[in-house]
Amino acid sequence: MGLFRSFTPVRRPITKAVSHYREHREDLMTDYQNRCGYCDDINIWRTVWFEIDHLVPQKYLVTIKDTDYSNLVYACRSCNNAKRANWPTQKENIHNENDEGFIDPCNEDYNKQFSRQDNGRIKAESNLGEWMYNKMKLYKPQHEIIWNIEQLDILIGECEAFLAIMPNDH
Repeated sequence: MGLFRSFTPVRRPITKAVSHYREHREDLMTDYQNRCGYCDDINIWRTVWFEIDHLVPQKYLVTIKDTDYSNLVYACRSCNNAKRANWPTQKENIHNENDEGFIDPCNEDYNKQFSRQDNGRIKAESNLGEWMYNKMKLYKPQHEIIWNIEQLDILIGECEAFLAIMPNDH
C-alpha cells in the first residue's frame, strides 16, 4: 500500500477579477501540476479530458463567486461528472458532516482519505474517504490504468538515462 499522491496541490492566492471561471484554467493547471485534484490522474498524454470543477457547487454558492479561484479544482472529466452538484450539507461553508461530503483536494487531510495499492488501484482509508470514493467513482479502472502508464513512463525514462551513461564498448 502506498501514498495516494506524491504532492498536495496548493492554490496560489489569486484574486484577479475574471469574467468567467474558465479564465483560471492555466493557473489551475500549474497549481495542480496537470493532475486531477480528486483522483490524481495526470494530464500529459491527453488520454482524459480535463475540466474545471467548483468544489462547492455553483447552486450552493451564496457569498463565494463562481469565478473565485479558491473554490476551483482542476479535475478530470470522470471525477467532475461523478461529483457534479453532490454537496450533502447544501451549505456553502460546510464541506462535510457525518462522514458525507468532500474535503478540498488542496487540504492535507484529503491525502488521509485514500491510498494506492501496488497495482495503482485507489483505496478508501476512512468513512468519509469511502463516501467520496463512491460518489466520485474512484473505483473506475481508468484511474488504475493511467497510474500504471505513468509508472511505465517513469521506468522508461530511468532506463533511457541508464543507457545514455553506459559505455558503448560493443
